[in-house]
Amino acid sequence: MEIINEGKKSKITKIIGTILVCIVLLGGTFFVGLKIGEKYYPSINLVSGLKNKEVGKPADVDFSLFWDAWLLIQADYVKSGELDKQKMVYGAIEGLLGSLDDPYSVFFEPIDAEKFSEDVNGSFSGIGIEIGMRKGILTVISPMEDTPAWKAGLKAGDQIIKINGKSTADLTTDEAVKLIRGEKGTIVILTIIHKNSDTQEDISIVRDTIVVDAVKLSFLDNDNIAHLKLLNFNENAPYEFYQAALKMQEKQPQGLILDLRNNPGGYLEVAVDIASWFVPKDSVVVRENIKGESEEVLKASANQSFVNLPTVVLINEGSASASEILAGALRDIRSIKLVGIKSYGKGSVQEVKKLFDDSMIKLTIAEWLTPNGVSINNNGLEPDYKIEMLEDLTSDKDPQLDKALQVLKTII
Repeated sequence: MEIINEGKKSKITKIIGTILVCIVLLGGTFFVGLKIGEKYYPSINLVSGLKNKEVGKPADVDFSLFWDAWLLIQADYVKSGELDKQKMVYGAIEGLLGSLDDPYSVFFEPIDAEKFSEDVNGSFSGIGIEIGMRKGILTVISPMEDTPAWKAGLKAGDQIIKINGKSTADLTTDEAVKLIRGEKGTIVILTIIHKNSDTQEDISIVRDTIVVDAVKLSFLDNDNIAHLKLLNFNENAPYEFYQAALKMQEKQPQGLILDLRNNPGGYLEVAVDIASWFVPKDSVVVRENIKGESEEVLKASANQSFVNLPTVVLINEGSASASEILAGALRDIRSIKLVGIKSYGKGSVQEVKKLFDDSMIKLTIAEWLTPNGVSINNNGLEPDYKIEMLEDLTSDKDPQLDKALQVLKTII
């Protein structure tokens, strides 16, 4: 098993994060890791960047209606002297994005854009969950391991009905994030309906600083099997994965269980980088279908250290976006078996651009596909071996891990 360190990339530009709007409440902010097959282009001038693109000209739309409404508000609104013009502009942009009826296309004001950028670095202040809209209901996408949300018993698929007594029925994910996040040591009360239940439960959670490790490595079966938990695809993940690879080189395990359960996603480049450890050089890891008009492919680099290592992948309903890209690539390219339950199904691609005042727009621009051209959006990846987890959260038993170990032993 040869370990190759290609060095740290100069700049990570693409993000894939969690799901839905992939809003993460690790700090109650947006983890795009947007999640998504997401692209992140920092500090560019949007207007100049669009000059050479074929887009609808302003003349195609009569903007006089907008200005008539603007002037009417200034002239006749009862508190016209207290109008915040910048807030009105931001509200108009939010409405513009909202008209797309796409939960992944959103506008971030500067303060939220800054928090978004901080979140993908792997340190947050909040409760440690990713949330998004599923069928119009605010839903837990994934609780992060060992965070306050995890310890409180929140699970992927739980519906959040109220936040501190306020109904979430008419809230956007952005508004929900702002209600849930807060200072370390303060309490938020979530009214939850657990998956497969009709009963509401109030859960009090104390907010805390969340430092998210990307990788956890342990060894099973007398050190013959490596169990590598990949918890997210943040900026630190390539280095942490490399360190884990060095430890695996020392132990020389006969097989690997790659655990992607409750991994909501992260940087697209990180997903491709990690896939490169497992598949031949230049293998297509992911395909992007751009508006149905063109296709972009991202290929594996030259690492390949684990290309011949027997491997099984664990997934669940909290495995999303970049996790699904990695799992799908390993199955398509190497026929690696997936164990667990169906993944989340986040397959749309967003592009994030910073505007001149440091606000941001995140816009859906494409759909990503597995190497074999399979779309998982809203469908997820079906496991080769479907194994449910125990409902008893206090139990140390892990039937999914047990099954993965059993399957792996038949391959070795």
